[in-house]
Amino acid sequence: MNEPSFPPLFKGQSAAGGDPFTLACAAAEVGCDAGLVVYDLAHDTLRAAIVFAPDAVLSEAVAILPICGVGFQNALGALAPPEVAVHLGWDGSLYVNGGRCGHLRMAAGDTVEDIPNWMVIGLTLSLWPDSDETGLTPDVTALFAEGCAEVDATDLLEAWVRHTLIGINTWTDTGMASLHREWAGLAHGLKGSMTVAGQSGTYVGLDETLGLLLKIDDNTVLIPLTANLTRPT
Repeated sequence: MNEPSFPPLFKGQSAAGGDPFTLACAAAEVGCDAGLVVYDLAHDTLRAAIVFAPDAVLSEAVAILPICGVGFQNALGALAPPEVAVHLGWDGSLYVNGGRCGHLRMAAGDTVEDIPNWMVIGLTLSLWPDSDETGLTPDVTALFAEGCAEVDATDLLEAWVRHTLIGINTWTDTGMASLHREWAGLAHGLKGSMTVAGQSGTYVGLDETLGLLLKIDDNTVLIPLTANLTRPT
């Protein structure tokens, strides 16, 4: 498998079998440069994480989660057969042809004047199913089970980074409105009753920052994108 190549200002680092998300967060904590891409390309799973250096307050900087989601959709859409559908969950889940195929995770460092010192987005994608009996788990899938056997994991990783960079530049230039439109058009599962961040209610809509609005009893509750922040355990 060829080593991945990334755009200028991005630097690749093999995780050597470790968890890229954990390693990227640890590197960011001690002050690595933004643009570090830690990756682990196994035969059945693609794992990667990107370190970012935000220049916006945390409540705005968390837009990097949907930006990376749209970047993934654009990357896979460019490499997969045209009939393959890619959708995005609000919590970072990734869906291919309706089945959950992977997820994105988001972490942030300490804030200075509300601006995080760093942010990391981690990607985990199932390439090969755990079992040949895929019909037993119709809600869970793997990339190669959905007609994407010709998609090279290295090419997909490179494309994800490129398309994410394009998304960041677009967001910086045009603001949240275009990201809101693009992400909302790719959203999965935003209807009816749902449980998010420990709160259960009925989906109402998205606010201008892609915060989730739920009707809980007689109240409409806003769950911001910051609810998706996590840290390695």
